[in-house]
Amino acid sequence: MNLEIGPINKSSLSKQVADQLQEAILEGTLKADDRLPTEDELAQRFQVSRPTIREALKRLAAKNLIRSRRGPTGGSFVNHLGKNELSEHLTTASTLFVSMNQVSLDEISATRLEMESYCFRLASQHRTDEDIELLKQHLTHQKNRNISPEEFCAADVRFHRAIADASHNKMLSFIMYTLIEALQPVSNMIAYRFRERDIITSQHERIFNAIHDQDANLACAILAEQIDYLQQLHEDARASHQA
Repeated sequence: MNLEIGPINKSSLSKQVADQLQEAILEGTLKADDRLPTEDELAQRFQVSRPTIREALKRLAAKNLIRSRRGPTGGSFVNHLGKNELSEHLTTASTLFVSMNQVSLDEISATRLEMESYCFRLASQHRTDEDIELLKQHLTHQKNRNISPEEFCAADVRFHRAIADASHNKMLSFIMYTLIEALQPVSNMIAYRFRERDIITSQHERIFNAIHDQDANLACAILAEQIDYLQQLHEDARASHQA
């Protein structure tokens, strides 16, 4: 393993160690499933104490970049991060960004409309029979009136995620996971009454039919209708709260 170690200054040693190891992982010097040197070896290489190394490894584990295994063949290993794991980190950051009121409702709606419309167009063109079947399953679950508001919103997210996957563009799908999961629940949690559920489910059914029929323009038009509807619900809820 050709792991180059840079000089360490005295401030925040564990963070600096973690940053260098993270950079090695991102650059591919440390690859998925590679075993990291032992704590003693890392301490000698970085010229820091074992507790500092231990804290640095905890930082990497918290980011899901490494995992630990006990026993004779144990140690710290580089994780293999898939789309779901990477998206989860971005989703968390995006959710915090939204919850701290760093973006407006108009910005959220405009971003969803532009990016998801592109996704809908690709999905309409490239969807497979398997994609259609999965969308149908998510839609059927949404129609169940016995599910909780939270589960309805989760089913809504899964429906839009399935459309993102149906685009068969991995980069777009990855970005859309972040956008859908971080921003859509902010919009949908207000739609807890059966009347709103019925309207949203009806819109989803029409979107499903349009993608099934490969009518991208219709699918995008219904998406715009849904985003406008959710934005109006938001504004009504905000006005009611202020009153």
